[in-house]
Amino acid sequence: MAEQKKPEQRKPEGRREETQPAGAVSFSGATPARVEEVIGKTGMRGEAVQVRVKILEGRDSNKIIRRNCKGPIKVGDILMLRETEFEARPLTKGGRR
Repeated sequence: MAEQKKPEQRKPEGRREETQPAGAVSFSGATPARVEEVIGKTGMRGEAVQVRVKILEGRDSNKIIRRNCKGPIKVGDILMLRETEFEARPLTKGGRR
């Protein structure tokens, strides 16, 4: 019987292996923003909170925008935003009519 050769396994070209120390945290392209004001609850059941944030770094630094976020949040917290161009709609007072 003829001996079968196994195909060689090659690493894909253009990719390099990146190693990080254990316990290191990395953010991919995020911009830090500090919560300046908690506006109110939003969403069908009030599960989201609308806040005003001040962008700390990047192209839009020192700009204040309105964002929706989930989870516990208070003034002074730092959010890591993936994009800073879009702003949440303002809350309405009387609901839908």
